[in-house]
Amino acid sequence: MKYSEDFGNLIQILPGINNYASDYSLAPRQVFKTPKFIYTYTDLGKGQASQNLHQWAVHHGIYKGAENKRILLNNWEATYFDFNEEKLSSLIGNAKDLGVDVFLLDDGWFGNKHPRNKDVAGLGDWEANRQKLPHGIPYLVQEAKKNKVVFGIWVEPEMVNPKSELYEKHPNWVLKLPNREENLRRTQLVLDLSNPDVQEHVFKVIDNIMRENPEVGYIKWDCNRYMTNAYSPYLKDKQNNLYIDYTLGLYKVLDRIRAKYPDVELMWCSGGGGRAEYGGLHYTNEFWPSDNTDPLQRIFIHYGYSYFFPMGMQASHVTSWGNQSLKFKLDVAMSGKLGFDIRVNEMSPQEMKLSQQAVAEYKKLHGTINTGELYRLVAPYHNHYASWMVVHPNKNKAVFYAYNLHTLLGDNFQYIKMKGLDPHKNYRLRELNLIDEKRPQLPENLRVFSGDYLMKVGLPWYLSGSIKSSVIELSAE
Repeated sequence: MKYSEDFGNLIQILPGINNYASDYSLAPRQVFKTPKFIYTYTDLGKGQASQNLHQWAVHHGIYKGAENKRILLNNWEATYFDFNEEKLSSLIGNAKDLGVDVFLLDDGWFGNKHPRNKDVAGLGDWEANRQKLPHGIPYLVQEAKKNKVVFGIWVEPEMVNPKSELYEKHPNWVLKLPNREENLRRTQLVLDLSNPDVQEHVFKVIDNIMRENPEVGYIKWDCNRYMTNAYSPYLKDKQNNLYIDYTLGLYKVLDRIRAKYPDVELMWCSGGGGRAEYGGLHYTNEFWPSDNTDPLQRIFIHYGYSYFFPMGMQASHVTSWGNQSLKFKLDVAMSGKLGFDIRVNEMSPQEMKLSQQAVAEYKKLHGTINTGELYRLVAPYHNHYASWMVVHPNKNKAVFYAYNLHTLLGDNFQYIKMKGLDPHKNYRLRELNLIDEKRPQLPENLRVFSGDYLMKVGLPWYLSGSIKSSVIELSAE
């Protein structure tokens, strides 16, 4: 995009593929469809542009975007690769106690000849490890069912470890320049999804899991490395087609999965947020913005993503990262799609109660967070505090978020003026996730204000000190 000085400073947008690496060979009568070009226009600023994109995404761009997503507990930080049926059964019980909807089994559940006990082996061999899980995945699905939670599972079907049965059988399925050594990232290689045989394999990874375990309701689809030494043995002399054909091959697989398993919730996951793209989100319900789950950093991450993506599709988990309070972590995670990846068994009774309350409150507000209009109020980039709010389309409910970052002596905090409310409606303010119900941070807690007052006059900034947070529910009366 550039500004044209020749025609009254009009904006010129030049969308399209990279002109310097875009040769694509077509067979006779073969049709090439370019990706869809998504754009919006408004003269009301970036906030309205984001809202336009968000509403399109919720209703058209993201798979079942308007439906609320399930809250999960992931085992990764609790166990890493070191688990067995007993440990996982206990964690499934933790999920029930916490009040979440899904228990998600992460990496390490597969591989027999080359057990997946570290990240150096087993990737590509999608059979339950008999040492860790002698009764397989069906046993865990039933354990989840007993505890009234949905069972979910992690996969990374586009990748392979050289130390795997899949690689031993199909070394020509990986992307690798023939005149160079294999270039590993995270000890793994990328499978060649331009190859129809590889597409069939990747589809069967999911299909085999689902046929054996039809009650699996959630899949975390990971992609933990980028392409290097990218050469497709299948494409031969058409290497310029690789990146497009890989992507089209991936979408073909997702097409088949969605046709056969329309109700499975799919998280589009990649370290660094590499899968935050609307082509794949057409098939997936949410995405993982970053492997950095420090809540202080997540404030910046969520705020930045919000220009293009709705908050409710950004998976945000409470984890052990960061030395902030559990309340701060909950308040940040509740601004996106709430989840947990933490050792629940090490929580104090007070922490467990606070987490349970947060889950219950989030479920009541989920529809607003998921489909509401986002208003960015204070950017974190040049301030020591940050704030935004989400307003339900009917204007009867809203959620306001306030965060103090690393504040300095002498910081001047302005009155916070809300946006998007109905000026003719009255709203009761209620602070959530209180450690002590008798000591809210918000002096105006439980008071009623008109939308007109909250937007024109506003409220004094009420957080004091560094790394403080608050979530306020606004309900029309």
